[in-house]
Amino acid sequence: MTTRTTDIPDTPSDERRSWLREHSELGVCVLLLALGVLVLTDALTMDVDLTQRGPVGPKTVPVVVGVGLLVIAALLAVDVLRGGRGQAETGEDVDLSEPADWRTVVLLTGVFLGAAALIEPLGFPVAGALLFWGAAFALGSRRTDRDPLIAAVLSLVTYVVFNNLLGVPLPGGPLMGVL
Repeated sequence: MTTRTTDIPDTPSDERRSWLREHSELGVCVLLLALGVLVLTDALTMDVDLTQRGPVGPKTVPVVVGVGLLVIAALLAVDVLRGGRGQAETGEDVDLSEPADWRTVVLLTGVFLGAAALIEPLGFPVAGALLFWGAAFALGSRRTDRDPLIAAVLSLVTYVVFNNLLGVPLPGGPLMGVL
């Protein structure tokens, strides 16, 4: 009787899957490469006024970041192909034997998408309060007496700091005249 070991791949496609599993960090390299190309393309096609040019213009930081992303992608790819492996999660509060909590991920995704959709019509203070309260709810807080109040205060403080102190205009929505 012939016995099979699990270490020996049966077909070329099994061999390819095994190689990809062992080198899965190359996916991060591809992501960094794509992000670097996107940043560089956007930076190099940026329309810059001639009067704003100087030794360090508005293109400098995006070009440096894009080149940095490309360099990191290349260095990581070389390391992975030479046998380097990412370190496994060793967080003390992470139980790797437990499955992912997809309910929380879906709730957080819905809260973020909802806030993004509501920020224009309702304004940042209301959409931000819904975002903060929804995130607290998705992460397990069930204090209905204080969570909405904390979310509203946090959202208003964030709006005032960004809009009034830092000069970053945020949509105020119906509260624009009040704040």
